[in-house]
Amino acid sequence: MTSTPDILGDTPAFFGIRVPVQTLIEYLEGGQTIDEFLDEFPTVTREQVIAFPEEAKAWMLAGAS
Repeated sequence: MTSTPDILGDTPAFFGIRVPVQTLIEYLEGGQTIDEFLDEFPTVTREQVIAFPEEAKAWMLAGAS
């Protein structure tokens, strides 16, 4: 996960890809599966999706200190 002011207005996105992580969250909240998300966004890898919760946790904890 990365956040860059010049890309997507600093919105957290999958590293090296202009797909906001919020899109994944919205897919899952809407009842869609990871496979459906990956079909719609083939530039995102399954490994990135699986790593997202751990990366988000580390990112949030780093901001809390």
